[in-house]
Amino acid sequence: MASSSPTTLPPPPAYHTSLLAAHNCRGHIHLILGSNPLAASRATQSLAAGAKPIIITSVPAADLHHAVAAHIASGAVTHLARAYEENDLSTLGRQEVDHVVDAVFVTSSRDPIAPTVSATCKRLRIPINVVDAPALCSFSLLSVHVDGPLQIGVTTNGRGCKLASRIRREVAAALPDGLGSACATLGDVRRRIMQEDGKAKLHPSAKGAEDEGVDDSVDQTAAFNKLVTEADADAAKTRRIRWLSQICEYWPLKRLSAITDADVAAILKSYPTSTSPDLPSGATPQPRPTTGRIILAGSGPGHPDLLTQATHKAIQRADLILADKLVPAGVLDLIPRRTPVRIARKFPGNADRAQEELLQQALDGVRAGQTVLRLKQGDPFIYGRGGEEVAFFRAHGLGDRVVVLPGITSSLSAPLFAGIPATQRDVADQVLVCTGTGKKGKPPVPPEFVASRTVVFLMALHRIGGLVGELTTRVEEDGVWESDKPREGETTGRRRALWPLDTPCAVVERASCPDQRVIRTTLRFVAEAIEQEGSRPPGLLVVGRACEALFTPAEGKTWAVEDGFKGLDLDLGVELELGNGEGEGVVSEGGKDVAVTSS
Repeated sequence: MASSSPTTLPPPPAYHTSLLAAHNCRGHIHLILGSNPLAASRATQSLAAGAKPIIITSVPAADLHHAVAAHIASGAVTHLARAYEENDLSTLGRQEVDHVVDAVFVTSSRDPIAPTVSATCKRLRIPINVVDAPALCSFSLLSVHVDGPLQIGVTTNGRGCKLASRIRREVAAALPDGLGSACATLGDVRRRIMQEDGKAKLHPSAKGAEDEGVDDSVDQTAAFNKLVTEADADAAKTRRIRWLSQICEYWPLKRLSAITDADVAAILKSYPTSTSPDLPSGATPQPRPTTGRIILAGSGPGHPDLLTQATHKAIQRADLILADKLVPAGVLDLIPRRTPVRIARKFPGNADRAQEELLQQALDGVRAGQTVLRLKQGDPFIYGRGGEEVAFFRAHGLGDRVVVLPGITSSLSAPLFAGIPATQRDVADQVLVCTGTGKKGKPPVPPEFVASRTVVFLMALHRIGGLVGELTTRVEEDGVWESDKPREGETTGRRRALWPLDTPCAVVERASCPDQRVIRTTLRFVAEAIEQEGSRPPGLLVVGRACEALFTPAEGKTWAVEDGFKGLDLDLGVELELGNGEGEGVVSEGGKDVAVTSS
C-alpha cells in the first residue's frame, strides 16, 4: 500500500477549534481573582475536580457575595483578603512544581489587571481563563453535564453565546437515566475481567483487545471486529474483554443504562456450555400446552422508518425477542417494555458459540408456546444466516412453525444513502454482492474486474488490506493460479481480470443511522484511510465506477470523509388536507386526526 503523504492530510477547518481535554486536577492549586457569583462558581467547579482553590480579593468580608463567603466559611477555600500580586503566581502553588500555581481564573473581564495577569500567565505557561475575553485566555471551560463518572461537555468556541448551554441540555435530555451509573458498573466489570484474566500475562497479540475503550479520545480501531479463529490459542483469554467491548459499542444506551447484576454475571461468565445465561444451570422452562412459532425478520439497515410493517407488527406482538448485536438502538426502542429482549453475545471468534446460544433460546421459547422473534439487521437471507436457521428449526421438527419476513438489505440501501447509484446507464449495469470473509475466516474467491460492475463487500473492513491485495494481484492456491483453473464447461483456464488500483470505492458505515460515515477513496488508499480514520462498524465496501457517478473527488486528496445522516429528514409529520375550499380540513399529526377551521 502507498505510504502516507501530505495530500492525505485533512484540509484546515473553516473555524478555529480547541483541543478538548479532561484535566486531572486532584491536589492542584487554582487561583481565583474576584468576589462575584462567578468566583463562587469557579470555586465550586475547582473543588468538584479535586483541586484546592485560593480566592484573592480586596473586597471587605462584609461585601463578599454570599456564595463566596459560604465557601470561605466552610474552610474548603483559602481566602487572601488583599490585592493580587504578580509573585502570587510563583509562590502559592504546590511544592512539587516549585510553587507555581496550576491555573488562574479571572472572574471579571473589566478588571484592569486582567491583561497583565494574562500576559504573565502565558509567559509562564500557566493556564488562564478570563471571563468574556477569549483573547486573554489560554483555555476555556465547557458547558458540562455530569452524571457520576460520565461528563459531557459542549463548547461553541465563543461563537454561540448561550447556545452551548442549550445544546448541552438537549443532549442530556436525550440520554436515558442511569447512564452514568452504567459507566461506573461497566468500568468495574472491565477492571475485574482484567484482574481475573491476568492482564500482565496476556500474549502481546491480545493487546489490541485488552486496551479497547481505555482512551476516550479515540474511536474503535480498524481491527475492532477482527476475526479470532479457533487456531488462536489466546482467543479464550480475551473473549470476555472482547465481549465487553462489543456490549459497550452495540447495546442500545437504554439497555446499557438499565444493566443489572444478572447482566454483569452473564458478562463475567465464560462460555463452557450452551445453556442460556438467563436460566439457572439445569433449569428447563415449563412447556405450555401448545407450540409457539418462530419469526425471522430483517430490521433493515438501521433507521427505524425503514422497517417493514410486517416486522413492526412482529416486534409489537412477540413474547420474546432475540436480537443480533447489530440491530440499532432506534429499532430496539420500538420494543414494548414488557417484552424480554436478549442480544446475541457475538464478537469475532465467538459468532458460532453465540449463534448456538440464540438458537437454543429460540427452541426453548417455541416449545414453551411463545412467539419468538429473531430480529436481524438488513435482510435475513443476505449474509444473515437466515437460511441456516430455517434449516435448523426444520431439523428440530419446527419447520411449519417458522415465518421469514424480508428486510431492506444494507448491501443495496447503504450505497444509496451514500449517494452511490449501484446501477446507472453508461456507468454500471450490474451489481454483485459479496462477502469479504468466508467460513472460519477463510478468504473467499475474489470477483474479477468488470468495468461496468458495482461490487458490494460485506464483512470485509476488518481485513481490508488482504481483500485489496486479492482484488488487485494474483491469488495462489495450492501452487495453482486459481484464475487459470477452467470454469465449468471450459477446457482451458482463463486468467481473472484484476481490479486497477485507481478504481473508485467507498466505505459506508452505520448506514441510515445518525452517526453514518462515508469514506470515499480508491482501492490504492482505502486500507490506509481505514487505518487512519478508524472503524465504525457495521460497515461495507462499495467498489466500482458508480462510486464517482454523483461524486467528484477533490484534486490532490486521496480520500474524503462525510459524517452524519439526514436522508430521511422529510419533515412529513404534519399534513393539511383542505376538502371544501371553505377553510375546513383535517390535520394528521402523530397518527391523530384533528379538525381545523380557518377564520
